Amino acid sequence: MDIISQLQEQVNLIASLAFNTFGTLQRDAPPVRLSPNYPEPPKPNPSSAPQPPQPPPQQPPQEQQQPPQDDFADEPRKASIALVKAAKQFDALVNALPLAEGGEEAQLKRIAELQAENDAIGQELQRQLEAADEELKQVQELFNQASDNCLNMKKPY
Repeated sequence: MDIISQLQEQVNLIASLAFNTFGTLQRDAPPVRLSPNYPEPPKPNPSSAPQPPQPPPQQPPQEQQQPPQDDFADEPRKASIALVKAAKQFDALVNALPLAEGGEEAQLKRIAELQAENDAIGQELQRQLEAADEELKQVQELFNQASDNCLNMKKPY
């Protein structure tokens, strides 16, 4: 894989890590009071809310997998380590890019040379395409003549 593709992959990895980190933090973060002046939301009154009928348990309820608080506390550290590692890999890839030699004028000269080479190759391909089209027309004409001759022949009885 070339270095530009590797850089693109690394940028995608960093974006994915950031997206997942923010989502995990939003999902798992404990509630925090916004301001001492901000009132607490009213707590739901369990006696006033109608509760749907519960089906009888067929088996004893199994323990639900709750993420331990330790995992949540460790998650930001793990995410930051992954982000720093990805950023360092990105920096290493950027440093591996070849340096432009000769400055802007040399780059513009090289671009002009490459453009001239591209134009010359394009003209050659255009000539080959025109020759192939002419040959195709000749083959089609010969095929039409051969098919007409076959159709005009009388079948021997």
